[in-house]
Amino acid sequence: MKVAPQKPEASPAPADTASSGAPARAVKRLAKSKTRGKCWPHITTVTPEQAFTAAVLKEISPEGKGLPFELDALPAGKCSAITDGGAGQRRHARDLYWQGWKLTHIAEKLGVPRATLHGWHKAERWADASPTQRAEGVTETRYAQLVAKEEKTGSDYKEIDLLGRQMERFARISNYRQSGRERDLNPNIDARNAAPKAQPTKNFLSQEQIEKLRDAFIESCFKYQLTWWQNIHHRTRQILKSRQIGATWYFAREALIDALETGRNQIFLSASKAQAYIFKGYIQSFVFEVCQVELKGEPIVLANGAQLHFLGSNARTAQGYHGNFYFDEYFWTTDFERLNKVASGMAIHKHWRKTYFSTPSSIQHAAYDLWSAKKFARKFKTDIDITHGKLAGGFTGEDKVWRQIVNILDAEAGGCDKFDIDELRLEYSDPEFENLLMCGFVDDSFSVFPLTNLQPCLVDSWEVWKDFKAFAQRPFGWQPVWVGYDPSLNGDSAGLVVLAPPETPGGPLRVLHTRQLRGLDFEAQAAEIKKICDTYNVQQLTIDQTSIGNAVYQLVVKFFPAARGINYSVESKTMLVMKALQVIKSKRLQWDAGNKELAASFMAIKREMTASGRSVTYAAGRSKDTGHSDLAWACMNALSNEALEVGTGLATPQTKSFIEVYS
Repeated sequence: MKVAPQKPEASPAPADTASSGAPARAVKRLAKSKTRGKCWPHITTVTPEQAFTAAVLKEISPEGKGLPFELDALPAGKCSAITDGGAGQRRHARDLYWQGWKLTHIAEKLGVPRATLHGWHKAERWADASPTQRAEGVTETRYAQLVAKEEKTGSDYKEIDLLGRQMERFARISNYRQSGRERDLNPNIDARNAAPKAQPTKNFLSQEQIEKLRDAFIESCFKYQLTWWQNIHHRTRQILKSRQIGATWYFAREALIDALETGRNQIFLSASKAQAYIFKGYIQSFVFEVCQVELKGEPIVLANGAQLHFLGSNARTAQGYHGNFYFDEYFWTTDFERLNKVASGMAIHKHWRKTYFSTPSSIQHAAYDLWSAKKFARKFKTDIDITHGKLAGGFTGEDKVWRQIVNILDAEAGGCDKFDIDELRLEYSDPEFENLLMCGFVDDSFSVFPLTNLQPCLVDSWEVWKDFKAFAQRPFGWQPVWVGYDPSLNGDSAGLVVLAPPETPGGPLRVLHTRQLRGLDFEAQAAEIKKICDTYNVQQLTIDQTSIGNAVYQLVVKFFPAARGINYSVESKTMLVMKALQVIKSKRLQWDAGNKELAASFMAIKREMTASGRSVTYAAGRSKDTGHSDLAWACMNALSNEALEVGTGLATPQTKSFIEVYS
């Protein structure tokens, strides 16, 4: 009888199913997810999950049999976390290569076939790595070695800290390469910029720089300018001067040196604000040229507290200031008595100084009484000698005012070699030469346009003309203008005037720009007119085409066909003067108060008889070899585009120019 084999008895179930099943399930999941694809031989780092699982399994299987890793949480077998097998060997080989090892030596060191090393070398492009990438790679390797170490020494912790800071530097270098911003490379920049900065002192000049300015100023002066410097201590100075001898240039520098050395305010008063800003330009360019410091501000306030003010002839804007004041071209200002009362009030204190300097205008001007000390003579019954012989070297009169006359010959004798006197005598008429260059006053009682009648025409253009920007590329934008031109023969002077027509009938006629041209042939004169046409929106262009002017006119009509030519005759000149008298009398004509050349040009025009003695004409002493009132005639040419009756209440919508057009 055969006995059936008995089934073996089932083993008893574990006491705690949950406690024994959880590790088993963890191992099962770990083995299922990690052993697939033979990944374990290539593990180089151990996650916290792997370390926790290894610790649990160590309690279940102390010997760790069957596990894909050692019980210290490192990969099993020949694989090392850093240098052995797979990726660890590859990284070790790469680090040795970057240290300068050859592939053959690396193969011998690690026991890896050279062909395998060459494949790694080519795939990972070891040779193309930058120095920063190489340093970053070996730093990362060393950092991982130290962090994975179970028992660390004090030097290990120091090295870990050092390597961590080094990796921060690598990260900053990487950010800087992408952005190019300095703060990505140096984080201290943000902290430095966040801190409040000490603002540099505005318009500061050191004592050494002030001494350099003073030396440069003294060295650049002519003899007559040094005379002005030696008499700077006088409370009141009056200087009658020729044109273009450097008075404005000198007094700008004198005032600057005084402000730097004494801290006193300096006030520059001119016939117009545009002219006052010439002082500012001279001061700024002088300081920048010598010290490379740019003075800024309006007014300019120096570091020692001294203020430099630049004012026009508006008495309202001149009030409230105190300091030394310089009154430029005071013989050409309007309402001089009121303005001088305000200006002299700036320097009432005894430590302030007053300096007046100008080219002469008319003996009927109110400033002539100040120059001649008329009030002093009336009060003290004493006349002061104001002749050139007495004042050529400078003289302090009984009224304690230091006066001097410096004409163009005096300037030439004082070292100013910038003039050709003979040529100037040809360019200017005798009255103009005597007035503008020899400091002679004009007796305009016989002038068609006396200064007293012209003074209402003088305005501070920077204050009054808000639509005109003198230094812009197109100073008057696209608004229409009229141009008048009085041509010249070689050696003679020509006049060019840009006139803004009235916006409404009977409105102001504004002289925006004047220019005198000397020594130019016909083609060059036409080229200058074309420049004006490119700068302004020229609607009307009127030229004197009498005799020598016809050549210029023929060239101009080629690029401006609408140009009008005037053939001067007794009748046409009379009509031009009548129109000018009409707009001046009605106070419609305006120009910048600093443009004394235009005023002098009008003042020079006088009535005279024709050669036949039958008619009266108008002239400015012109002869074959002398100049004439070119600017005045150019202005009147432009004015001729408006009918004679406009502004008189007699104008009609059909009103047109009163000058005949010649083609």
